[in-house]
Amino acid sequence: MAGVGVLDTGLRYLYVNPALERLNGVPAAEHLGRTVAEVLPGVDAGEDMMRAVLADGKPREITSSGYTAASAGRVRRYWHGAYHRLEVGGRIVGLAGIVLEVMGSEQGRHELEQARRHMSMLDAAATRIGTTLDMDTTCAELVDLVVPGLADLATVEVFPPDVAAPVRPAPPGVLRLRRAALTAVAGLRAELPGFGLTGEYVDYQEGAAVQRCLAANQPVVENHATDEQLMRSAPVPERVAAYRALGMHSAVIVPVGVRGRPLGVLVLIRAGDSPVFTDDDVVVARELAGRAAVDLDHARRYGHEHTIALELQRSLLSEPRPPHPHIEIATRYLPADRSVMVGGDWFDVIPLRDGRHLNAMGDVMGHGVEAAVAMSHYRSLLRMFADDEMPPHRILERLDRMVERSGMDRAATCLLVVVDRSGTACEVASAGHLPPVLIDPGKAGTRVPDEVPVGPPLGTGFGGYRTASMRFGPGTVLFLYTDGLVERRGEDIDVSVGRLGELTLPASGSLDLLLDEVLRRFGPGAEDDIAVLASRTRPYPGATTAPRSATS
Repeated sequence: MAGVGVLDTGLRYLYVNPALERLNGVPAAEHLGRTVAEVLPGVDAGEDMMRAVLADGKPREITSSGYTAASAGRVRRYWHGAYHRLEVGGRIVGLAGIVLEVMGSEQGRHELEQARRHMSMLDAAATRIGTTLDMDTTCAELVDLVVPGLADLATVEVFPPDVAAPVRPAPPGVLRLRRAALTAVAGLRAELPGFGLTGEYVDYQEGAAVQRCLAANQPVVENHATDEQLMRSAPVPERVAAYRALGMHSAVIVPVGVRGRPLGVLVLIRAGDSPVFTDDDVVVARELAGRAAVDLDHARRYGHEHTIALELQRSLLSEPRPPHPHIEIATRYLPADRSVMVGGDWFDVIPLRDGRHLNAMGDVMGHGVEAAVAMSHYRSLLRMFADDEMPPHRILERLDRMVERSGMDRAATCLLVVVDRSGTACEVASAGHLPPVLIDPGKAGTRVPDEVPVGPPLGTGFGGYRTASMRFGPGTVLFLYTDGLVERRGEDIDVSVGRLGELTLPASGSLDLLLDEVLRRFGPGAEDDIAVLASRTRPYPGATTAPRSATS
């Protein structure tokens, strides 16, 4: 068995396993707190190489020789060791070493090769597991790492999320897990459908290895598993035949959890001519499961909050109803990809008297549940303050004062546009928001007006908003959007917004088709949520109402 030792940055022993204790001929307690040179004065242990590993993080293999208390007489002994730097949260905490006495035997070479594979997997775990905040991806990264180095087949099964579509309840005494990831060596992949599918729910009966593993929070090893053992673990009796078709003979079930809270299990299986699992295999499996558990916990927390925020946002961003019969409205909301938390983008259309209506587009700063809740406050306040006789900049001033007094710590940008009943004139005010786009089907074409004065975001208490008046042709589409549509890394925002001037109405004149085309052209590559709104006024019977003069 390989000797395993953990050293601090001063090369003082923190831990030795029983095998290293026997190799050195010194009790484990007499290692702790002492340097390698103090414990083994008669051994050239290669401390300079160990310090080099600490310095640059590159693993090294060291061959050393000398005399220990376990040496028979004065016979020189030889050892081969592999050393790897240990880090916690980016901080260097020491070294881990695996040492084998060089005997020239086949068994010795096999143990050394196994030790190298184990250390290589532990090194790779730092970069290959937890590359995203998606739980299933993290599980897939874990099983891909352990197959084939540690197992012929591996699966990660997790508890169902507590915020998701309801799952049928498990019968009394039965544990239900969801298979988040599954993989096998090439020779066994054809048999995987009989073992189960990724994404399915698996039931474990009382006394099954998985239940025992989670109850004790300890690995369970079943080498040379009997049909009776397999029957207890199988969700259905027919599954036992599939297990035997795999040639399965050994299994290790390792708990995956953090801070005493279980997340699921890692199941390793060996089949055919593969050897049974050893104690060293179990130690490595548990270490890998522990490392993955931290990333899985982050992913679960993210998924929990993301689901709540997204559902809250969807419920609040219901499709606005046309404020008047002669108004056409189309909206879209596109969440950023799953690597970005849902944000506080919002829109609204509020009817006013005399056939006029107020279009609003806003974006609460930040992401997550807090941003979505803040968005609902802004939207509710706007509906309360929208007044038939109040120009847009006055509404923004009231919003700004109310938000500041309320103590809400989430600033927001907002664009308000009051459109007259003829659809040929409007009043516009901006609180740090990007300008609207006017898409005219006639000769005027599309333009991004530069006469809209921009004030500070809402919630800052600075005020200073102004209203600008604009005119446009009949049938012009008013297009509002949040910054997720146009902001791109390495590109000036004015250049990005300028490209919106290329928008044109589809031949059918459909607002829905217009927004579909906008998202097709500008949606890819977005790193933030996107909200867009398009409105158009159809001919309205009666006189045209001119906009009020801009006020400050």
